[in-house]
Amino acid sequence: MNSYQVLLYYKYTTIDNPEQFATEHLAMCKEIGLKGRILVAEEGINGTVSGTVEETEKYIEAMHADPRFADMVFKIDAADKHAFQKMHVRPRTEIVSLSLENDVNPLEVTGNYMEPEEFREALKDENTVILDARNDYEFDLGHFRGAIRPDITAFRDLPDWVEENRDMFEDKKIVTYCTGGIRCEKFSGWLKTAGFDDVSQLHGGIATYGKDETVKGDLWDGMMYVFDERIAVPINRVDHTIVGKDYFDGTPCERYINCANPYCNKQILASEENEEKYLRSCSHECRVHPANLYVKKHALSQEELEARIANLEETVSAK
Repeated sequence: MNSYQVLLYYKYTTIDNPEQFATEHLAMCKEIGLKGRILVAEEGINGTVSGTVEETEKYIEAMHADPRFADMVFKIDAADKHAFQKMHVRPRTEIVSLSLENDVNPLEVTGNYMEPEEFREALKDENTVILDARNDYEFDLGHFRGAIRPDITAFRDLPDWVEENRDMFEDKKIVTYCTGGIRCEKFSGWLKTAGFDDVSQLHGGIATYGKDETVKGDLWDGMMYVFDERIAVPINRVDHTIVGKDYFDGTPCERYINCANPYCNKQILASEENEEKYLRSCSHECRVHPANLYVKKHALSQEELEARIANLEETVSAK
């Protein structure tokens, strides 16, 4: 069944003329047969692509033949189909954005690399602060035990959040982690420029930790959020624990959906049963919104909508 592979990778390196590179790289990816999302900037490349084993191996070979990416590490997941619908390669000012006034170059300043075994020991150290560098909805699906959850919905908001909660990290040993390592490269560098001295990062991110044959994802709870059609992938091969909670009733859940109101589009954890019951909408206002995609998809008449809403002890008129 696993005739496909998903590649997760990044590389901080100088890319002249990202626009031209993006155009040429897109053509190459399409010729190979890949689908995915790649960001390119003068500071490097950041991508996730899927394809058959043969196609992805051909892509790896082509990238390693380029001196700029000769040592680029690919994190590889087996799959039974594509993880994307289309192929995009987009030029950007940054491959991950912190929107800093003075940007951080990870090739010049970044936190110390911590390999999986060492990171597992840090998780057990009560004198070490483990900081999740991802967004709140990523954390809610899965995270390392004892890690601090940032109250953010976008990576660029993380520095401000840290400054607002600086007392949590002052004079502490800080270890940060993210999905594949790329966000931590820049964020840990920012931490050092912001005056935090003892800063480390999980080398290769959660994805590498989960594949390490020594730690086998130990001390991770839940699933890892990924930005493709899989949405969630397992990490802990020792003792899997569900930490996600259904948005509507609080029961254990690892299934993400988007609110049916396209003007909201909030990501929420919900069972199939509750998705149907609550019209795939996070609130009453979203359920009765005229643009609600669930209502349109199921062609609910006004009478049917009113009946569904009444079952929730709500009225069609927005509160």
